[in-house]
Amino acid sequence: MAFEGLTSRLQNVFSKLRGRGKVSEEDVGEAMRQVRLALLEADVNFKVVKEFIAKVKERAVGQEVMKSFTPGMVIIDIVNKELTELMGGTNAKLAKSNKPPTVIMMAGLQGAGKTTTSGKLAKLLQKQNHRPLLVAGDIYRPAAIKQLQVLGEQIKVPVFSLGDKTSPVEIAKQGLQHAKDNGHDYVIIDTAGRLHIDEELMEELKQIHANVKPDEVLLVVDAMTGQDAVNVAESFNQQLELTGVVLTKLDGDTRGGAALSVKAVTGCPIKFAALGEKIDALEPFHPDRMASRILGMGDMLSLIEKAQANIDEEKAKEMERKMRNAEFTFDDFLEQMEQVKKLGPIDQILDMIPGMGKVKQLKDLKVDEKQMGRIEAIVRSMTKEEKRQPDIINHSRRKRIAAGSGTSLTDVNRLIKQFDDMRRMMKQFSGMMGGGKNNKMMKNLKKQAGKGMKFPFR
Repeated sequence: MAFEGLTSRLQNVFSKLRGRGKVSEEDVGEAMRQVRLALLEADVNFKVVKEFIAKVKERAVGQEVMKSFTPGMVIIDIVNKELTELMGGTNAKLAKSNKPPTVIMMAGLQGAGKTTTSGKLAKLLQKQNHRPLLVAGDIYRPAAIKQLQVLGEQIKVPVFSLGDKTSPVEIAKQGLQHAKDNGHDYVIIDTAGRLHIDEELMEELKQIHANVKPDEVLLVVDAMTGQDAVNVAESFNQQLELTGVVLTKLDGDTRGGAALSVKAVTGCPIKFAALGEKIDALEPFHPDRMASRILGMGDMLSLIEKAQANIDEEKAKEMERKMRNAEFTFDDFLEQMEQVKKLGPIDQILDMIPGMGKVKQLKDLKVDEKQMGRIEAIVRSMTKEEKRQPDIINHSRRKRIAAGSGTSLTDVNRLIKQFDDMRRMMKQFSGMMGGGKNNKMMKNLKKQAGKGMKFPFR
């Protein structure tokens, strides 16, 4: 997970400061030395680290800290605010043209995930009730056009293509005209990349830019390349006047230094981050939320937004009623599994909950997709009657279910026991979920999170 190593190191540093009645200048100096090492290990640009530490240290030895009853907590708050500023301060929104369509030009090196990100961005815009058009402008990479067309079919977004014999500049021009003629309000142009930056690549991108005059030029960079990602962003920005950066594979880099360096080095805001391979795994980048995650404070606002966007409210109300009345069945269990899957990987969900990173059992949790598949196979091997009335599943029925699902009797017994335990727990907590109460609770929680709700730094 992104920033895993950095989060762990910073929590160790701040645990020594937390709870102290007094903090000396020497204490602050030692803490900043540890923070500096942690940031450098996370592959943050050394100039960025130097400036960041200087700003934090200057504020941390001020009167507000030295006279505070909780100086350690004040220092953590200072680091949080400076991290937020380092990554851009506020969420940089996507441009919107006064005269549609809004043109977005995607740039980047080959292998950064440009084509996939184009599809993800189209899906995100589609969710916001826009009518995007994808334009296949990469005529050099084998199967690039086909890849975009497959993505387009998957998300039901049209793809404009003239094959691989027409020049990318002409494809971009005709694609823009096609969007105007057919009422599309966003045009996403997927351009070619190279394994490295060269004059030919840049000249082609400049020609496309000159002909379609994009409202956004988004550079797609692979976060796992660390400082190379920042160097690539700097080079592209010098020649192409970028308007923003999209970080891909941020979930695969435990260091995350690119996210902390790219805005400071290039001046370009990070507009989106890809945290997974699924087509909907693209999120607007919020510096304050990311800073909170880095410091182990969680990101409740993003989690609430995910839940509101992906969980069917009517189904939640019905589920709450079943839980309250102890009517929860294995059919409902399957439905709940599907709902949880929509929220994304479990480790990412836990990462958004304050304090969860410090819980050893949860920190080491790795959800095995095969195990999830086995659970599903067991449930689907039950009869309709068994799913509705789990209490009737005796020993002989369990043996049949095990044989039908290709699992062992032990697996079936374990699942049924866990299901019974879960039903008991759900009944106890049913008042906290679903229905009007839950809807009001979610709104209040989101309101508080939006105000910068503070959580204990565990």
